Amino acid sequence: MNHNTKLTGMVVYPNDPEYQQARMNWNPFTNAFPIVFVFAQNDEDVSNAVKWARENKVPIRMRSGRHALAKDFSQTDGGIVIDTSHMRNVMLDKENNIAKVQAGIRVGQLVRMLAREGILAPFGDSSTVGIGGISPGGGITAIQRTAGLISDNILGVTLVDAYGRILQVNACENSDLFWAIRGGGGGNFGIITSYTFKVRTAPCKVGIFEVVWPWEQLNEVIDAWQRWASFVDTRLGTILEAYSKTNGLLHSQGIFLGSAEELERIILPLTNTGAPIKVFVDEVTLLEAIDFWAPNEPLFDSQKSTWSSAWVENYVPEEGIAAMRDFLEKATGTESNFFFLNSGGVMNQIPPEDTAFFWRNTRYYMEWDASWTDDCETRKSIRLVEQTRTRLQPYITGSYVNVPDLCIRNYGEEYYGGNFERLRLIKERYDPENVFNFVQSIPPICMCDKEI
Repeated sequence: MNHNTKLTGMVVYPNDPEYQQARMNWNPFTNAFPIVFVFAQNDEDVSNAVKWARENKVPIRMRSGRHALAKDFSQTDGGIVIDTSHMRNVMLDKENNIAKVQAGIRVGQLVRMLAREGILAPFGDSSTVGIGGISPGGGITAIQRTAGLISDNILGVTLVDAYGRILQVNACENSDLFWAIRGGGGGNFGIITSYTFKVRTAPCKVGIFEVVWPWEQLNEVIDAWQRWASFVDTRLGTILEAYSKTNGLLHSQGIFLGSAEELERIILPLTNTGAPIKVFVDEVTLLEAIDFWAPNEPLFDSQKSTWSSAWVENYVPEEGIAAMRDFLEKATGTESNFFFLNSGGVMNQIPPEDTAFFWRNTRYYMEWDASWTDDCETRKSIRLVEQTRTRLQPYITGSYVNVPDLCIRNYGEEYYGGNFERLRLIKERYDPENVFNFVQSIPPICMCDKEI
């Protein structure tokens, strides 16, 4: 191997004035001290950084939007961070409903840009998440019941592999890798520098709603939402958020690809639950709906957080809802919450073996996080999240790789279900030396089958 590859792009070292800003992340709990950052301007910068890291035996981390939710995923002490956030070009082919998108653009900027062109693309509840980070793990969204996951809309990618080669990956070229990057998690197989997505013509008008209840009605509201949201019209994507008791309220909102008049009828089972203190329904443009669902937010949060996540294939009974209530009574951070998003529709019509994303038989997704500011709260918060997972275990299945939980021991099966072994075989084919490896990465099949 040639040992004189030079780093190219915008290179930031610990002594540079930009270093402190470069190492900041949306969740400050994940901050680390890498030895160098490379802000790539093109595919060659990424390729050079991979080759340099291999030559110098430096661990690699990749990053686009700085939204990694757990330590060691997008940066590590002593490692190199290959950051694609300067690569933000978008090319739209309206005639064929295709968008080619570089990996550094943030989801909010992308979906707003496309909405102005009359194009609907899948989006989640956070504007500042990078499209490069969310897409390979699945990418749950407000319109997943109509359009599928973000990963279901990938037609191809450009990817830099473990040898620094720039590969085209699609149904015809490197087709096994194409299967793996649609749900196989970011950072396992290479660094994706651009995506080609299928997009759709936007509806002229979109219905939106918001309902707010007092916190005390939590048990009744969670149960009513889960029984309604799983089977409601698939044009409706809806969330429910229950914040810690310290912070009060329960809040549900939704986006409906139809009229406000129709939406008002559809949400009656929800608005008739408990005693809402606010009910809001409107008909807006797609751009206004995006602003409502994923408002612009600061790039960095002041609170530290830890998460866990799961899928629900049936209903969570009273005992499970009691565990959620206990969590929200004990978690005091201002952003601690339980978050639910309904699944079904197109998302569940794709067989689990067709892409690496496995969880295709679910009624809804949920995640819970504990936030804190004082470091002495760290251990207590992590323990509370894990105790709650243990109590919920009888009612949940799997976990979402984009919301990782470092306490999960058998993470391969939890994130990838029955697709884990196939992912390991593909890892062996494209990265046999495990160059792209981090705390919960996919190990090549030939590695000793130690318990993971």
